[in-house]
Amino acid sequence: MDSLVRRATRSLAPLVLLGGVLSAPAAVADPGPPAYDATVRITEHGIPHITAGDWGSLGYGSGWATAGEATCTLADILLSARGERSRWLGAEKTYDDRVSKTTTNLDSDVLVGDLHNRQVVEKLLDSPAGPSARAREMVRGYAAGVNEWLRTHEITDPACADAPYIKPDATETDVWYGVYLANLIASAGQFVSEINQASPPSLTDPGLPDLPGALGLPSLPTTAAEVPAAAAKVDKQALLASLGRDPESDFGSNATAIGGESSSTGRGMLLGNPHFPWQGRYRFTQQHLTIPGEYDVAGASLIGSPAVNIGWNDDVAWSHTVSTAYRFTPYEYTTLGPGTRYLTPDGVRKAERREVEVEVKTASGTSTVTEDLYRTPEGYVVDSPSQLMAWGPQSFWAIRDANAEHLRTIDTFLGMGGASSAGDLLERQDAGGGVPWVNTIAADRHGDALYADHSVVPHVTDQLASRCMTVVGRLLDTVAGLPGLDGNRAGHSCAWGSDEAAQRPGIFGPEHLPDVQRRDWVMNANDSHWLPNPKARLEGYPAIIGCERCERTMRTQMVAGYVTDQLAAHGVETPDSLAGHEYDNRQRAAEVMKADGALDRVCRFTGEKEACGVLARWDGRSDATSVGTAIFTEFVQRAPSGLQLWRVPFDADDPLNTPRGLRTTPSTIKAMKDAIAAVEATGLPIDSPWGDYQVAGDRGAPPLPLGGGNGDLAGNANALASRNPAQNLDHARPITYGSSHIQAVSFGPHGAEPRTILTYGQHENPASPWSSDQTRLFSEEKWVDFPWTDAQIRADLVETVRLH
Repeated sequence: MDSLVRRATRSLAPLVLLGGVLSAPAAVADPGPPAYDATVRITEHGIPHITAGDWGSLGYGSGWATAGEATCTLADILLSARGERSRWLGAEKTYDDRVSKTTTNLDSDVLVGDLHNRQVVEKLLDSPAGPSARAREMVRGYAAGVNEWLRTHEITDPACADAPYIKPDATETDVWYGVYLANLIASAGQFVSEINQASPPSLTDPGLPDLPGALGLPSLPTTAAEVPAAAAKVDKQALLASLGRDPESDFGSNATAIGGESSSTGRGMLLGNPHFPWQGRYRFTQQHLTIPGEYDVAGASLIGSPAVNIGWNDDVAWSHTVSTAYRFTPYEYTTLGPGTRYLTPDGVRKAERREVEVEVKTASGTSTVTEDLYRTPEGYVVDSPSQLMAWGPQSFWAIRDANAEHLRTIDTFLGMGGASSAGDLLERQDAGGGVPWVNTIAADRHGDALYADHSVVPHVTDQLASRCMTVVGRLLDTVAGLPGLDGNRAGHSCAWGSDEAAQRPGIFGPEHLPDVQRRDWVMNANDSHWLPNPKARLEGYPAIIGCERCERTMRTQMVAGYVTDQLAAHGVETPDSLAGHEYDNRQRAAEVMKADGALDRVCRFTGEKEACGVLARWDGRSDATSVGTAIFTEFVQRAPSGLQLWRVPFDADDPLNTPRGLRTTPSTIKAMKDAIAAVEATGLPIDSPWGDYQVAGDRGAPPLPLGGGNGDLAGNANALASRNPAQNLDHARPITYGSSHIQAVSFGPHGAEPRTILTYGQHENPASPWSSDQTRLFSEEKWVDFPWTDAQIRADLVETVRLH
């Protein structure tokens, strides 16, 4: 297609540097905004390639492009960042970011309003350990680019075309608050309602009596000796889910890095596949950012982030997976009677009561409501019986959040984008100190492969945890691996520690965080750090980071199995074979359960001959054309666990081959019978291909058949799930979660050779030709050859826009 060239210009007053201070000429009272100059080259699929001569202009181009691609979502992010959801959308309306816990607009605004009242972001911006000058310039430019797009374009997306809150008035502070809130999704984001609802006990709300029914406990333990028995009665899955650790959550990722010893090229290769929402706050957009001679990186960014979060340059490629480490610790404060007063080594203290005014929408306009919340020096007080943290007559709990204490995320990703090797990438990540809740998996052109969990983790050693856990805090730790610490000593002997090499006090430095570089391969699929390679067992790290010698999910086994099987058969991974794993759609649980005819044997006991015939002929995969996948998917979601399911239990000495041996028991037979009934209830013939059940379900998507499926239970590396679908509701499984920005990057003699797919498309407006074009490619198991070099960009060019 011929390139179209457009130019947007704006007159700017000149600036003069006087004595180190930026000043306007004497005749000009207002110097005006900074001058920005960026070129945006848009290639097929709507991918923007942004070139600029400075960081502010690079951010300007990024903000302009993002505003056009994701107008409604970006506006919603900024609305949340301002604490104005209630004003425009209604106080009691549900706010669901599809990752952290669902809350109301009012609860969200109360927390964000208090952050603004305390000027949390503003103080972090001014901190010596705050964002760098280049990060601030980029964010300032990003906000200006968003405003430029809004000034010069009509909003046509029906989801927000008439929204009165969308105006060209975004500020850099709005963007920073959006980044800050994204950092909190694995920590304070799990307690938004519990923070707003926290209040001292009263005669009508004593707090503690409500606790036992929440998790099946008859009573809370009062001594350490009672903890084991109490732990056995807790609904572990419910507790983990309430803490953002739902074992059946759709939020996660896979990534595999191949080193030179296992690569046909002798160089590194990477396959990364984040499993993120297809709609809402945590969608990705693709972008390519270049400052000639200084910076050149491409990949994907979460909406609202000017930096590339997952991507590559000509030397190294990286991806992320959600880490098992906790980002916070709860502190329990024993009170001096019911209320807020507690005793510390420095004397009596009390939780601070804070009031927040929120403007809310009413039938006749708006009104102001006043809510309160409470804080200690460690953080916000919560009232959460479902998490064993009720505000009762004898104690209350507050959350200290490590990700609430920094604003280094943009700096960290900008640093990583300039890395020259996998080792350099990790050093830059450590210097940034702002990767909030993910592992890093990387491969470089030199043939090194890296796994690291160098994310933000509270400096809570096992020794400190053992010394400082309260009785209920020990129960939390026993069930969920989360130590609940003594708040009365939180400012003294139970305070978080520090490492000299850490970017700031209170978090672990690199020497206490797990990592390994290898020349063969590494991987992660959201299990803990323990086993990035069968020959690399990372042990002896603080328990708050994750478990060791513990069972791996079927998805982890499958991701590792792809590589081990390829190497056993062919000796090396090739760029094609590694990329091919994304669409192979093997299911590890199916391979294990079908062994020795065990799955067919369970089915025969149901007496469902037609369905069992389908299952017997099934290829064991989750391709869109596979017949029988629907039965198996329903079965694994109902099957029992542990020794009720397996003859051979998990063995830490054989972690990728255990558990195994499907049992034929009344519980497995019932699970199979119920699974068959569930498939029949869809109204589709029992022998329908998987793609008749599973289709794209995000806004505007046609009912395109999709391969892949259930992740951890079935063992799909190409993990997909349905949650709050917006489209194709007449299908059994409309997909809105899972495989998102997929990248398969190898290195040739001249640099990176990337293939990508953004499963839901670059533009969220259904009217855009770039809304579901990549969804169709994903359905057809194809790739986008990402235009990376200038020659490739020119060959794929659709439009060039000069922003000035």
